[in-house]
This record gives sequence, structure tokens and C-alpha cells, in this order.
Amino acid sequence: MRILHTADLHIGQIIYQHYGRNDEHLHFFHQLEKWIKEYEPDLLVVAGDIFDMPQPSASCWKMFTETFVSIRKLRQDMAIVIIAGNHDSASRLQSHSEIWALADTYIIGSTPPLNFREHSNWEEKFILRLPKGYVIALPYMSSDKADAVIALQEYVEKENTNGLPVVMTGHLAVTGCDFTGHDSEIGMLRTIDIERFGTGYDYFALGHIHRPQTIKHYPSKEVGDGWIASPVSRYSGSALHVSCDEAFPHSVTLVDIDAHKKKVKIRELRIQQLRHFYNLPLNKEAFNNEKEVFKYLVKFIDENESCYIRIKMEKGADLPSDFNNRIYAFIEESGKDIRYNPKIIWIGDDEEEKTSDDLETEIAVEDFQQMTDPLEFIRLTADRYPALDMSTLPSAFKEIAEELMLMQEEEASKNLKSRKAQ
Repeated sequence: MRILHTADLHIGQIIYQHYGRNDEHLHFFHQLEKWIKEYEPDLLVVAGDIFDMPQPSASCWKMFTETFVSIRKLRQDMAIVIIAGNHDSASRLQSHSEIWALADTYIIGSTPPLNFREHSNWEEKFILRLPKGYVIALPYMSSDKADAVIALQEYVEKENTNGLPVVMTGHLAVTGCDFTGHDSEIGMLRTIDIERFGTGYDYFALGHIHRPQTIKHYPSKEVGDGWIASPVSRYSGSALHVSCDEAFPHSVTLVDIDAHKKKVKIRELRIQQLRHFYNLPLNKEAFNNEKEVFKYLVKFIDENESCYIRIKMEKGADLPSDFNNRIYAFIEESGKDIRYNPKIIWIGDDEEEKTSDDLETEIAVEDFQQMTDPLEFIRLTADRYPALDMSTLPSAFKEIAEELMLMQEEEASKNLKSRKAQ
């Protein structure tokens, strides 16, 4: 069984609050189509974060639809599996699933129920039977449902009497993986030990972490000619560099599986980015003043047509209040497609000396939207309020919750009496 594995497309991303990336996404999709034609996979897996926001625009949906219709026409006997990530609206994606299933394209947004054992045939929503193997699809889950995952593997194991490959896909952060590129989110990512997901799969196609990497959770036994013993878990990485912090190659993963519980071969297909990210100056040094910055930019912009840039400054450098506006104006006058990240990298700075501007975007809007517990937000931002006594908060919120519940019960009782009187 041959699989092409990608993830974290983030269609519709507006980077640095200013720049759209549609042409970069199209550049990636053209490469993906080329690899589909060249390698003829049996399965394409997109492991979450299809869109950058839970409520994508009409133009984002148009790009998604046109892209995957084109891919479907390109190779009609290839199954496509798409799962929801934490940036996606699970319900929105799920609402499109039935029509896409007619084209052998499976979109899974909803997650297994917590009380899955009380539901009959619940497994059918998360297991796909393909001519050459099985797929267990696990969209982003806000709570730990490892027991349901094990149950799905056991369900497949009983049915898979022919030893067909078993592919699992999920959107989550695995404990011990390389978080490079997620610096602002470290401490906020909920991680799960890979061992909790059992060994009933051959390849676990992961999404959520943007750096491509293979998770070595079991002793990997080399069996020769690039093959390793299953099970294997891997992040394909994001399709695009999502920020200047992702200074590593991005790729799509090509996977061959010999048979269930046999051997797996992994190959990286390097993605050519339409625009590169640069931290200036390009060496390990930093600028000391505004004059040095503009002198450097004259030569850099002359030699580059289209890219992203971010400025490195020495700690303590004195910059005018309108420094970023001057950079924008300078770039605009050049006529080049140079895209500027206004968040300066202060070399020699430390956490205690960060300004509020450095901290204000550490929690993404989509992460905030998914918070159901007020204490979660407070825990993530507690370092900004040193006088806050966290120990007093749980009991206070519990009292508030109990009072609200009592008020709701009283209101429901009044409504019931009112209806009876009528």
C-alpha cells in the first residue's frame, strides 16, 4: 500500500496580519499534484488544519474544493482522507462529508463519543475499508480518548484476516517531539504519550507539529533497503513555512507498507517554497541602529524579488517610534514583493524584559475560541500577573458555577409552572 501524507495546510492564512498566501498554497498544490502523478499512491492523507481559521471565507472554500476536485480527477482510484485539526471547525467539515464521500474522498470532523461503548456501530464513522488496507481516522480531540483509539484498532484486527496494512491518522502533539517553530505555544500544547495509542497500526500519519519528523517510540528494527519494522509514527510537517521561526525544510511524506505488522518505507519529498523566510542580517549578528538596517536593506532588496523578512536588533538599540512604518514605506517604494514581519528579534533579550507587544499574540484566536474552562486561559497567562494567587481561583469558579446552575434550575422551574398555568 502506498500513501502520500501531508498536513497543516492552513488555507486562508493571513500572515503578519497583512499578507495573504493564496499563491503560495497554489504553488504547493501544484507540487502535490505532480507527486500524485509520479508516484501513483493508493491513499492521500491530509492530517488536519485544512484551514487557518474555524470560519474560512468563501474564497478559501473555493480553493479547497477546486484543489481536491482536481486531485480526484487526476487519480480516480486513489482514496483521499481528510481530518479536522484544532484550527478547523469540526462541525463545518463534517457537514461536507456525505457529498465528498460520493467521490471517494472522506472528511472526518467529529470525534469518538466519550461513552463510545454505549453506542452501536460507532466504529464505522472512523474506519475506512480500502482495497489495499484500512484507515483509522482521528480528528483533533480536545480530550484524551486513547481508549476509543485502542477499541478501533481491536475492531480492525478482528476483521483484518488477510493482513492488510493499517494506517492511522490523527491531529495531536506527541510527547517528546521536536516543537521547533512552535516557540510561542510551548507550554500550551497538550501532549500525549505515543504509547497510549497502542501498536495495532503500521503507520500513524500525524498532523499538528510543523516540523517533519519520525517518532521513534518503539525500538526501530532496520530490515534493509530503507525498510523499518512497523509500527511507525510520523509528522509530515506543514505545507508552508508558517513563520520565520520555521527555518527547516518542509516536506510531504511518501510511505510504502509491505503488509500488516511487517515493514514500512518512508521517503521525504522536499517542498519548494514560493517565498523564503529570512532573518536579517543573514549571519548570526544583529543590527545596532536604524542606519545599519536601511543600509543593509538597500542591497538585500536589490538582490531579492519576493520573500519574507524579519529584523534582528542588538539589545538596547535605540529605534524611533515609527521604525516599522519606515520599513513598510521603504519596501513599498522599492516595488518589490518583500513581506515584513514587524516583530523584531532582540538579540540578548530575556523573558523578563519582554514587552507587552511581544506577548500579546501568544494565544491565537482559534485557541481562545476552543477554551471551555476559564481557568485554562488564566493558567496560560498567569506569568503576566505575578500578584495573582492561583490557589484561590478554582474554589471561586466552582462557587460561581454552582450559583449559575442554581439560577438556571430556578428559571426552568418558573418556566414549567408558567406553561402549566397556561
